[in-house]
Amino acid sequence: MNKPIVLIPGPWTGAWIWEPVTRGLRRLGHRALPVTLSGLGSADGDVSAVGLGTHVDDVLGFLAAEDLTGAVLVAHSYSGIVAGQVADRAPERVAHTVFVEGFLPHDGRSMLHAFPERLRADELRLIEDNRGRWPAPDPSVVADGQDLSPRQARWLAERFVGHPGRTIAEPAVLTRPLAQQRATYVICEREHFGGRVSADVTALRAAPSWTFHTIDAGHWPMVSAPGRLVDLLAGIAAAD
Repeated sequence: MNKPIVLIPGPWTGAWIWEPVTRGLRRLGHRALPVTLSGLGSADGDVSAVGLGTHVDDVLGFLAAEDLTGAVLVAHSYSGIVAGQVADRAPERVAHTVFVEGFLPHDGRSMLHAFPERLRADELRLIEDNRGRWPAPDPSVVADGQDLSPRQARWLAERFVGHPGRTIAEPAVLTRPLAQQRATYVICEREHFGGRVSADVTALRAAPSWTFHTIDAGHWPMVSAPGRLVDLLAGIAAAD
């Protein structure tokens, strides 16, 4: 029996970004379930109450509402911080976590801790200037070196909404080492000019319960290379 696959979107996006992957997985017989996190359903509304814990609770609540056990969580970019905490808190519901170019959660550290200090301060100012939302990049930034056509980049940028800023500034909470989780990290090689991968990701190559895959795509493979991503995710779900 195929494991349920829960698809968690990255920054500025909702369940819609997974549509091509969702269709592809369902054609292969998988129960693919994309989610939209709090504050990302529209560009309107007050997001001052939406923190990192809110997004973790969103996914925990979704798993419980759907009565899922043994699920594969697929997280993109920012949502790696979310998925890693969900897997930590609900191991009975999560069999495997897949980080697609995902930020990794580290106890007591926020996503912004992965940024250089000066850039971190700049992003916090942007959030303050945009009523608590982390503003989305423009199409030229989205497309730069990321294997997207101009049309795809515009399609993305036109649907982006400002991301709840507290979620990237608040620290993660983990009760056990990340290396103990059963997980896969997907490196999108066009994202890494010169092949550089962050030190915290590289360190997990030594973890026996982690596997690594590389695909020829940029940072948004669910848009630029959905077929390749579907094949990879289906293989991971089947092998786990």
